[in-house]
Amino acid sequence: MSTITVKAYGAESKTADLKEMNIERRAVTSKDVEIEILYCGVCHSDLHTARNDWGGSLYPAVPGHEIVGRITNVGSEVSKFKVGDLAAVGCMVDSCGHCDSCQHDLEQYCLNGFTGTYNGKDQHLGGHTFGGYSQKVVVDEHFVLSVPENLDLAAVAPLLCAGITTWSPLRHWNAGPGSKVAVVGLGGLGHMAIKLAKGLGAEVTLFSRTPGKTEDAKQLGADHVVISTDDSQMDAVKGKFDLIIDTVPYEHDITPYMQTLRLNGTIVLVGFVGEFENDAVSTRPMIFQRRSVAGSLIGGIAETQELLDFCGKHNIVSEIELIKMQDINHAYERMLKSDVKYRFVIDMKSL
Repeated sequence: MSTITVKAYGAESKTADLKEMNIERRAVTSKDVEIEILYCGVCHSDLHTARNDWGGSLYPAVPGHEIVGRITNVGSEVSKFKVGDLAAVGCMVDSCGHCDSCQHDLEQYCLNGFTGTYNGKDQHLGGHTFGGYSQKVVVDEHFVLSVPENLDLAAVAPLLCAGITTWSPLRHWNAGPGSKVAVVGLGGLGHMAIKLAKGLGAEVTLFSRTPGKTEDAKQLGADHVVISTDDSQMDAVKGKFDLIIDTVPYEHDITPYMQTLRLNGTIVLVGFVGEFENDAVSTRPMIFQRRSVAGSLIGGIAETQELLDFCGKHNIVSEIELIKMQDINHAYERMLKSDVKYRFVIDMKSL
C-alpha cells in the first residue's frame, strides 16, 4: 500500500520528551477521507500513553484523539463527505463492523476490539496507529464526523473525548428535564458533564472538595455545589440524585456519593480506570436502595455525531487554553498539576 509522509510530534520512549518526527500515513483508498488537522485536544490519555503509565505503549508514540480539521481528499466510494468539509475524528479509527456491538452503533464496545486513533493495531499498514499530533490523518469515512460550522473549532476538539465520555452516560441513563444529576470533580470531563447535563435540561449539582470552585461551576451551568468534605452538606443531599457522573481519575471512596442517590439511582465511573483496592465500595447502600455502580467508555460513532449536532444547536463547546505544538511537554507537566481550565488544545498550524 502506498503511503504519504507527514510531520508529527511524538515520543521515542517512555522517558523521552515529545519532539518533531516524520510518520507514514496510508494514501487515500476508496473509502478513506484525508483530513488536514487544524486543532487537536490534549487528553490525560495522551500523557499516560506517551509515558507508558498504563503499560503497553508502542513507540514511537504519537498521541491525540480529539481531532478537528478540513477534508483535503476523499476516496472514490466516499459518499458522506467532500473536499473542503469540516471534519472530526475521535478515539476510534476502526472496528470489526460485524459483531453485535458494531451492528448496534456501539463500536467502542466492539467484541473484537476497536482500533484506537493512536497506539492501536493499524489494520492497513501494519504496526500501530498514530494520532492527531500531526499534519494529516487518513480515516475510513465511517469513523469521520461532521462538525457544525457555527462552533469555535478549537473548542470543539475536546468534545471528541471529554464530551462524548460524559454525553454517553447522560443519554444512556436518560438525563433530562425533571432529573437530578450530580457531577464529581471539576476538570476536563467534569466541566463538560455540567454543560451537557444542563443543556439536556437536568438540575445539575457539582460535588467538589474545593470551595473555591463554586463560582466556576455555576458559570458553567451548575445549579448547586456541594462540598464533599462537609458532612452537613452531604447529609443534606442524601437520596437526592437520579444519576451521578464520577469523573475523578484516581482511586477514591465512592460510598459517600452512593448515599446521595435516590432509589434506583446510578453512579457512573468515567474517570478512574483500574481496581479499587482499599475497600472503596460498600454494597450496603446498593442493596438497601437498589442503587447501581456502573462504568461507561466514550461513545459510538452515531452517538458522537448526535453530541456534535446537539452542541451545534445549543452552542456548547469546551473551555480551552490554546497552545503551540512545541509547548506540549510543558503542557503535560501542567496537566499533572491540574493547571488548566479545562482542556489544552494544540493549534496545529504551529507544526
